[in-house]
Amino acid sequence: MSAILFPNEPRAQFPNASRDEQEYIKYLCGVKLTDAGSSASGDDARIAKLEADNKNLLKTVDCLTSRIAELEKRFAALSAGGPAKPAAPPAADKQKNGGDDDDDVDLFGSDDEEADAEAERIKQERLQAYQEKKSKKPALVAKSSIVLDVKPWDDETDMAEMERCVRSIATDGLLWGASKLVPVGYGIKKLQIGCVVEDDKVGTDFLEEEITKFEDLVQSVDVAAFQKI
Repeated sequence: MSAILFPNEPRAQFPNASRDEQEYIKYLCGVKLTDAGSSASGDDARIAKLEADNKNLLKTVDCLTSRIAELEKRFAALSAGGPAKPAAPPAADKQKNGGDDDDDVDLFGSDDEEADAEAERIKQERLQAYQEKKSKKPALVAKSSIVLDVKPWDDETDMAEMERCVRSIATDGLLWGASKLVPVGYGIKKLQIGCVVEDDKVGTDFLEEEITKFEDLVQSVDVAAFQKI
């Protein structure tokens, strides 16, 4: 410890040391003191930097806290549907002021009730309009495409007259389409005619029954094709 306090006097502290040993002791003491001073200076600088960083961090935290509080107020106001209303005065203050009944009047209550009633009225009107529009929308009509084979008695049957008679059949939900004559054999041809029918109004049984009424021209009626539309 004396070597650190008096680095320039190693002879007084170590009288039996040789000259070289005393010089070496002086060197060691000088290096030790220099290192200690440098280390203390470095620690002071780091401490100062940490304190500055801590101050900056505290300022940042305060700023963020204030910003968060402001955002929470705005969010609460938006959630309530408008600016936040002032808090009602405590009951003690009302008693202190004589319990005036005017303080109990809700100046905004009537407006809120009117707004709710108006919103409900608009909602009901829109629902009613939607229901009316939905009821007026035409229902989907199921239809089918049918191809009939109408066969004559022989090759002498007037096929043009047969087709005219078939097309004369008219009823709600029946629409005749294209037709053609298809050879059967021995000079005999059959009438192949298509039609579109509404399933709820016209069926194949009805068509066969009506066509076979022309018994002088028609031998039989077969359904060649049937397809839902």
